[in-house]
Amino acid sequence: MVTDKIEKILVIDDEVTFVKGLKLQLENHGLSVETSHNGLDGLDKIKENEYSLVVLDLMLPGMDGIEVCRRIRDFSVVPIIMLTAKEDEIEKILGLEVGADDYLNKPFNFRELLARIKALLRRVSWDDTDKEEKQQIKKYTTPIGNLSIQLDTRKTFLDSKEIILSTKEFEIFTLLSHFPGKIFSRDELLDKVWGYDYYGSPRTVDVHMRRLRAKIEAEPEEPQIICTKWGMGYYFNGQRR
Repeated sequence: MVTDKIEKILVIDDEVTFVKGLKLQLENHGLSVETSHNGLDGLDKIKENEYSLVVLDLMLPGMDGIEVCRRIRDFSVVPIIMLTAKEDEIEKILGLEVGADDYLNKPFNFRELLARIKALLRRVSWDDTDKEEKQQIKKYTTPIGNLSIQLDTRKTFLDSKEIILSTKEFEIFTLLSHFPGKIFSRDELLDKVWGYDYYGSPRTVDVHMRRLRAKIEAEPEEPQIICTKWGMGYYFNGQRR
């Protein structure tokens, strides 16, 4: 893994045999794994424990994965990978809309899941940003207020109001704000935020961008902080203070 500590993961899936096998494989790669076989129990575990990441099945009995994900996002920004046996693109987009960071179709190659887990656990790094710079509180002036980003605590404030961002939302926002005015294409964002070994669709970026804008923009349909250069990509509209 990318850090010395052992990352603890929660797998929520009702297929007992599948979960046992997945737990063993993940543990063989240095991860600590706990399991749950229904949504309510999984929610309780997340409230009572600190996890580095959650692997969540879409088709759970009782409360499905979409609702579980939505409820997790009411109190936690833990990274979530959603597993689905459905090929329906709408289901995948809905999962991302309610707060999942990534999705993977069943059946899948274990190495692909492992690569996505590593990508989510890996923090964004930039070649031209040294360690001292990363510890600073970054402050910007934007068209709708003063913005500050605390990299060590991973908190974001617009004026005096804290904006609760998921892992990927924070990483996208931090990357864009670090380079005001620089346009990042979808593929560049996938590479820098999700990692070079990410296998997903560029549409993932669009879904996360909609969620991010809904939280930080006064009028998400007419964004003033994260803007779009049509045909090219996204850029941060602000100035360093």
